[in-house]
Amino acid sequence: MLTTVTFSLLLNAFASVLSAEVFRFSSYYGNHMVLQRAPAKAVVWGFGKNGAKVVLSLSGFQEEFSTTVINGIWRTTLKPVEASGRPYNLTASQNITNSSITLTDVLFGDIWLCSGQSNMAFTVGQVNNATEELALASEFPNVRIFQAALVQSGEELIDLAGVEVPWSLPTPELLGGKKFSHFSAVCWLFGRYLYKTLNYPIGLVHSSWGGTPVEAWSSPRALHKCGLENSVLHVQSYLEGAFVKWNSTVLWNAMIHPLLNMTITGAIWYQGEANANCNRDKYNCSFPVMIDDWRMAFHEGSGGQTPLDFPFGFVQLSTYRKNDSKDGFREIRWHQTADYGYAPNERMKNTFMAVAIDVPDDKSPYGSIHPEDKQDVAYRLVLGARAVAYGQNVSFQGPFPTHAVLEQNLTHILFHQGIVSATTNDRFFEICCSEDKTCESDNKWFSVDIVKHGSDDVYVSTNRCPYAYITAVRYLWTDWPCKFKACPIYSSDRLLPAPPFILAIGKQ
Repeated sequence: MLTTVTFSLLLNAFASVLSAEVFRFSSYYGNHMVLQRAPAKAVVWGFGKNGAKVVLSLSGFQEEFSTTVINGIWRTTLKPVEASGRPYNLTASQNITNSSITLTDVLFGDIWLCSGQSNMAFTVGQVNNATEELALASEFPNVRIFQAALVQSGEELIDLAGVEVPWSLPTPELLGGKKFSHFSAVCWLFGRYLYKTLNYPIGLVHSSWGGTPVEAWSSPRALHKCGLENSVLHVQSYLEGAFVKWNSTVLWNAMIHPLLNMTITGAIWYQGEANANCNRDKYNCSFPVMIDDWRMAFHEGSGGQTPLDFPFGFVQLSTYRKNDSKDGFREIRWHQTADYGYAPNERMKNTFMAVAIDVPDDKSPYGSIHPEDKQDVAYRLVLGARAVAYGQNVSFQGPFPTHAVLEQNLTHILFHQGIVSATTNDRFFEICCSEDKTCESDNKWFSVDIVKHGSDDVYVSTNRCPYAYITAVRYLWTDWPCKFKACPIYSSDRLLPAPPFILAIGKQ
């Protein structure tokens, strides 16, 4: 007797065979789309009748691109096309059926993939000044949007099983749709801010799902590298207020794997909340390995057109609960950086991070875990993209300490850039006072004050800890340490906060 799951898989397989006979582009090609600009080459593919010859042509170019349908799939790689804002027509013709399909208003620019969980799914219509943001949509016709539908699969899909938003020009209706449905505020604002800097087309591909752990977005090979296997995960849903079951790899299979043939510039990611109480201690492996695995897979899937080290940006978690240090957020923030505290780093090269710990929101109607301010997050991501992806000389990292040393009864912390700081007794810093030099237990950490500060350093007290026991210092090591944009240490231009850190203390 066939189970429901088995019958569903057979039905999907039968539908795939039928669709393969239909001459068409794959699901994420369409009118108004953006293809990757030069120097990379855009990959174009679709379905057709086995053995048929398919010819592609691009308006304005004499050269044609021929390929053959093999196992129901045709595929070719175009010549490099510079970004310009000029619209093209892309035509595919199949000889056996004497049929052709033309995609119109196709632009060449940079493709960015946006993924993660609910803070990435959080729509433009949910941000704190939604009316103003939505009214700007028509001013950016060259920032195009596409969104995959919410689909899970127990096996790797060749093509998307559903499309929520086909390639479109931005409109208030598309950007401000159903809450946590479409279109991503972080993704849209990132693209809009980036367009204002680059002034050529940006294509945004949104594929995210609220309440999802990193394991759902990871391939089996990636999980295996971290000692994780395919399993059922019990994940706390901050939207539903309960624990939800998720299977590993199901979103990799259905919402990432089908996109691998696409040539992209880079990706941005907002996720981690779901792992605060699910494989939290593995996140310093599972997240960096997922990045590595996506890079390898997109590189191979695009025939080498997507760089093997494509830029990957992410948002370090904001806040959830006040006066709570046991909800896992402080550990996840650290693990998001592979325990370095900053990005890029030796383990996570060609990445960039937007710190969000200083933009809490206890008045958000969607719960404090979903801040309404997505503009600051997107702006900080764009600074990182400009520096890492485009090589522009812009500051994109908040201050980070180079070393800490004990000087008499004070700990001197030196930062790698100029800072703006305030003398405060709000206890943002803690000292580890440990006879055996281990600091795992919170009982060994004691709050200390900022006593004085300079242009690139601060001095904190030692809280009467015996000199020989002073071991390490940590900063912002709670879920909700600061009020809105009121952490004690920022870059000298006051734009970027210092991220949380933990650092051994040396002695003179």
